[in-house]
Amino acid sequence: MSVSGSGAVRAGEMSELAVGAPSGDRRPGTIVARDVFKIYKRGPSETVALRGASLTIEPGEFVSLEGPSGSGKSSLMAILTGLAAPSAGDVVVDGRRLTELDEAGLAGWRAQRVGMVFQKGNLVPFLSAEENVALIASRRMGRRQSREHARELLASLGLGARARHRATQLSGGEVQRAGIAVALANDPAVLFGDELTGELDSETAHAVMDALVERQRERGLTMLLVTHNPAIAELADRRLVLSGGLVEPR
Repeated sequence: MSVSGSGAVRAGEMSELAVGAPSGDRRPGTIVARDVFKIYKRGPSETVALRGASLTIEPGEFVSLEGPSGSGKSSLMAILTGLAAPSAGDVVVDGRRLTELDEAGLAGWRAQRVGMVFQKGNLVPFLSAEENVALIASRRMGRRQSREHARELLASLGLGARARHRATQLSGGEVQRAGIAVALANDPAVLFGDELTGELDSETAHAVMDALVERQRERGLTMLLVTHNPAIAELADRRLVLSGGLVEPR
């Protein structure tokens, strides 16, 4: 296959990439991407966002992902969470080959096993922070337990006093922390985050990351966090960089 410097790919060349994909690692909590391509078509032109990106993250490992704007980070995160399909390549996350799941299967898997904190937010505006977290927790526990779980999560992120406030009454940083609590409410095996402390001051960001790292170590939580903050990246077990559509060690 040949890819031009402009990112164009000739028609029909993607089929050869989908053949012979390796079986992947099906252990719970593992994140595996092998030779992942993502191509966006706009009229007659095609742009390659990912050019054979590969990574393996072990269960319970915390990995940071850095890279300049336009390097393909958002495309890779969407593929790893099942929100977008790769154009070619093999993706196995938490023991599931994502291309083998339909939309309902992907939604159920995310609800039960995955936590996601993306920049667009994940709160229901008219619910309180506690109600937002309890709503997710109630999928696996009773109403009283889910409320208690929500209060504990919010308190661990410094939002104990703001738990009863609606999302519209919270500051940007408080919304972000409440969103992290929502992502943790289902006790996920894997947590994906995109600049999850971007709205926080350095002191609060440090406290939030301390809480996340503690949870990661205690519960064997696998974390992949996209960040431009070197202080956050340095907390990771490993640092990766996505550049030119490829993943490399920092």
